[in-house]
Amino acid sequence: MFVSVFHLLATAGNYLEPVGPIAGTERAHLIKVIWVSMIAIGPALLATPLILWRYRRSNARAAYTPKWEGNRLLEIIMWGVPIAVVTWLSLHIWKSTHQLDPYRPLAEEAITVQVVGLDWKWLFLYPDQGVALVDELIVPEGQAVHLILTTDTVMQSLQIPALAGQMYAMPGMTTHQWFFAGLPGETRGFNAQFTGLGFSKQEFVVKTVTQAGFEEAMASMQSAPPLDEATYSKLAERGTPTETKLALGISTDATLRFRLAEPQLFARVLGRYHTGQPLASEAQPGSADYRAEAAALPAAMNTMPMHHHHD
Repeated sequence: MFVSVFHLLATAGNYLEPVGPIAGTERAHLIKVIWVSMIAIGPALLATPLILWRYRRSNARAAYTPKWEGNRLLEIIMWGVPIAVVTWLSLHIWKSTHQLDPYRPLAEEAITVQVVGLDWKWLFLYPDQGVALVDELIVPEGQAVHLILTTDTVMQSLQIPALAGQMYAMPGMTTHQWFFAGLPGETRGFNAQFTGLGFSKQEFVVKTVTQAGFEEAMASMQSAPPLDEATYSKLAERGTPTETKLALGISTDATLRFRLAEPQLFARVLGRYHTGQPLASEAQPGSADYRAEAAALPAAMNTMPMHHHHD
């Protein structure tokens, strides 16, 4: 919990400066809830120091009424206002929760990105474009983006404060997140779920580019090194992006970009947890006993399992 609070403080600017309509609506919702809550909280905050000052021991002018039983009007205000505020907030939050449902498609045409959480890095697969990126998400300006998330290790939580809310991901299951990137530029996302020593470094950059820039970036990666099962098994080893680059013999200043040589990679990662057999520790990414050569992926699943736990 404390780690998530630190992330919240570190990314406060992103929360308050959204670059997409989903995050913009969430900010407006947050501000509205704060102001309405102050109708009940504000008087208590103001009255407490005034009461303490008025009825201090040295103030002989304050009325002393030990047999005072109550005031009907005051009780109605003290109970009625909070009840009205809570009722309004409940209805408003129920409505906005459905309005901002991350599973609700935002457009018929969207950029589909399959996301795999690893220790301690994010792998983004673009099945339609045939490319893969590590800790880098490139999206076109003004177009809907559909993230399909899972992990190949423990539960993780992806959050891009300037674009969308928080979404959990678990091994063997899929969750979904939709968003629009409304303004060109860069922002950051991170894992909001503590997952070990390298957790604090599990961040990624989100680059919003023009449609032409997106097509150019995707085309440039067609000549990148292939991401096949063997390379993925090395990526899945526990370690920060810098440690992964060293293990792959890549410069630490370079970006990890690949040509997706295995189109069914995401489905095969899911299939690892649906064989009906326990997974050995040496075949479990993130495990201290993990060995890339022992972590063969099974055949792709025909259907993707769903998981509806989201924030």
